[in-house]
Amino acid sequence: MNSILDRLQPYPFERLRGLLAGVEASKAHAPLNLSIGEPKHPTPAVIRDAITASLDGLSGYPPTAGSDALREAIAGWLKRRYGLASIDPKTQVLPVLGSREALFAFAQTVIDPRDGGWVVSPNPFYQIYEGAALLAGAQPWFVEQVPENDFRCNWDSVPQAVWSRTRLLYVCSPGNPTGAVMSVDEWRRVFELSDRYGFVIAADECYSEIYLDESAPPTGALQAAQALGRTGYERLVVFSSLSKRSNAPGMRSGFVAGDAAILKRFLLYRTYHGSAMSPTFAAASIAAWNDEAHVQANRAQYRAKFDAVTPVVASVLGTARPEAGFYLWAKVPGGDDQAFCRKLLRQYNVLTLPGSFLAREHEGRNPGAGFVRLALVEPLERCVEAAGRIRSFLSS
Repeated sequence: MNSILDRLQPYPFERLRGLLAGVEASKAHAPLNLSIGEPKHPTPAVIRDAITASLDGLSGYPPTAGSDALREAIAGWLKRRYGLASIDPKTQVLPVLGSREALFAFAQTVIDPRDGGWVVSPNPFYQIYEGAALLAGAQPWFVEQVPENDFRCNWDSVPQAVWSRTRLLYVCSPGNPTGAVMSVDEWRRVFELSDRYGFVIAADECYSEIYLDESAPPTGALQAAQALGRTGYERLVVFSSLSKRSNAPGMRSGFVAGDAAILKRFLLYRTYHGSAMSPTFAAASIAAWNDEAHVQANRAQYRAKFDAVTPVVASVLGTARPEAGFYLWAKVPGGDDQAFCRKLLRQYNVLTLPGSFLAREHEGRNPGAGFVRLALVEPLERCVEAAGRIRSFLSS
């Protein structure tokens, strides 16, 4: 057996089950779940109709590189969304089965296990980054996101000795769980470091289409690269999907885009990896990437939830509306996030996720400790009810 598997830590939700073992949830309250970031809005008709109209696609094997039509639809969306002057659908776009599998598999492509090196990521972070690093034969190095930096990464805090052996940098913008969005100036610094040390940048943009100000969509990595004259997207690959944007997490559809030379190698890996998208879901993906009406309607629902929930939660927890994403990252009184989650479930039957489970202790502290992540994915009335219970819990 692969002994590296023993180094993988329990996933946050496994840890949550262990934390809550023996806790009897309040029977006086209906259960409300704010712990998991799974979109709950109905999958739009444009996707459902495309699936039913394309069932004949189930009779054939899918191409690993995806169909020309799908790559062109993705490239077209990238141009419209980010104002890109050019993106080649044949060489700079590759469909994937959701961003999760691609973020993991990408490390196996980029990192030479004989060399190892470092994989740098934010902290707190999406746990796939760490698992991908370890199973590729590398070591993770964490850059904390804390209130003192407005939950932004201070990349200059990474020692030169680490950067010199860094092979891959995971960047998450908008951030999970903080919702922070990187500026062009922040991207400039990341690109400078990549130029100096030669590492590849994996930009996780899964939450890019869940933002609260329609006039200010989050800046994307490819957009920043173009603005800074990096039109070849050297050592940069972005990851996106339809799960959050289009409320289709079960379809497992996304893409990677960027450096053509890297994507050529990633395609080779995927030829053996076996992750090719069904033609049926490819047709539905084309319909989704070509339609913005359902995405705008989706954002409107999240906006209504943040408008209603944030003032209530902020009256008792340290939190504010994020720039993007569908989480509130909230500081708990007393700083014990795990005790908070247990007591809230016991007294009010509201399930939340301790922030310490989403981070790692690094250089003496866990930057997620003392926070909880609240996912506003349930319908508006249930989110409002959960917020009211949290206020009652902390006001009693």
